[in-house]
Amino acid sequence: MAIEKKELEPVQPTRKEQMLARFKEIEKKIAEKKVIGPAYGLAKGLSITLKTMTRRAVTQQYPHEVPDLPPRTRGVIALKEENCTVCMLCSRECPDWCIYIDSHKEQVPPKTPGARPRTRNMLDRFAIDFSLCMYCGICVEVCPFDALFWSPHFEYSETDINNLIHEMPTLAEWVNHVKPPPPLDEGAQPEPEADKEAKVFEAGGAVAAAPAASGAPAGTATTPAREAAPGPAAAGSAESTPAGEASAPAEAEAAAAKAEAPAEAKHDEGPVEIDEETYQAELAAGKPERVARAMAKKAFVIKRRKQG
Repeated sequence: MAIEKKELEPVQPTRKEQMLARFKEIEKKIAEKKVIGPAYGLAKGLSITLKTMTRRAVTQQYPHEVPDLPPRTRGVIALKEENCTVCMLCSRECPDWCIYIDSHKEQVPPKTPGARPRTRNMLDRFAIDFSLCMYCGICVEVCPFDALFWSPHFEYSETDINNLIHEMPTLAEWVNHVKPPPPLDEGAQPEPEADKEAKVFEAGGAVAAAPAASGAPAGTATTPAREAAPGPAAAGSAESTPAGEASAPAEAEAAAAKAEAPAEAKHDEGPVEIDEETYQAELAAGKPERVARAMAKKAFVIKRRKQG
């Protein structure tokens, strides 16, 4: 089966393209002439200069006028030291290996009483070599705890390339230049984390109470008051008895409550030991040593609570 080939019709140039082509031909002919050519080129260059001189200047006289940069300007990378957990994710993902991090481990008190102390990495050094950085922003994107930010600050030039390694104090100072993010578009939903209240842990490990949750200030524990409304008979007896005899039952009840409180908290005090009988029985049953130790500790706690 033969396929007929249709010839495409040539596209006709527009009127503007025709005029530009004619002007180019005229300019070419004028430039070829020995006398008129240089004069025409000079006149054309001066016409462009005069046209620019009549326009309004838009140049900012830096450094006398500081430019107002948008919030997402990639000027320099800033560090919020208290958010850094030394996860090393930014240093591993950096394609230029220009982030240097040093840390050490410390024991932190447990959040709940009776728990084991936790181990936390403490940041000693966080430096960025901006002579190697290519401002790709990968470290800012991969940081899971929002410790790195793009700052619009750009006045950090140095005369020596070795001085472009900036340490933690300088990076923390650049956080002050970070602008708030632009407002959300119409109809956009805020992040779910923005509506949640952050938990604040005190040095002792207890969770600070939120002011909105209770009327007491944060860090203080409140207990409900035990007040019994006296009935008609009790009211009559209270009027006929002296004040000291009426307050005696209340004092006895308060003393009993104080005596009960340490007894309730006494069950889990002291170190947890291993119940040797349970430990040997679990090993004889073929359980792993880790499981046997856990079951022996559980049996020891149960026996201590029964004895208390």
